Amino acid sequence: LVEMVVALAILGTVAVAFLSGLTTSSKAANIADQQVVADSLLRSEIEYVKARNYTYNATSYPVDPTLSIPTGWTVNSTVSRPPGHATDDGIQNVTVTVNLTGKVMLRKDIYKVAR
Repeated sequence: LVEMVVALAILGTVAVAFLSGLTTSSKAANIADQQVVADSLLRSEIEYVKARNYTYNATSYPVDPTLSIPTGWTVNSTVSRPPGHATDDGIQNVTVTVNLTGKVMLRKDIYKVAR
């Protein structure tokens, strides 16, 4: 009886460790998937903003209408003047942000120049 209880205790410990490892790997895979989606959305929107015509005194650029945004995700871009530029003299600092249910997943600043 004692040997059986010890064997069950060892088996239970191994099962808990295994299930804990499965849970951790599942969470890691979910985080990796979210990062891939965020990176893809960010890159696509940056390319769309770069391809658009320069708009003087813009406060934002629209989101690419062809971009397939999954449920819960949002993408936006805001425009500000670079440091040392009091007016819109042909250069803008564009910040593209990708959010998942209100949480910022990825943000990148780019410069857009009037050409």
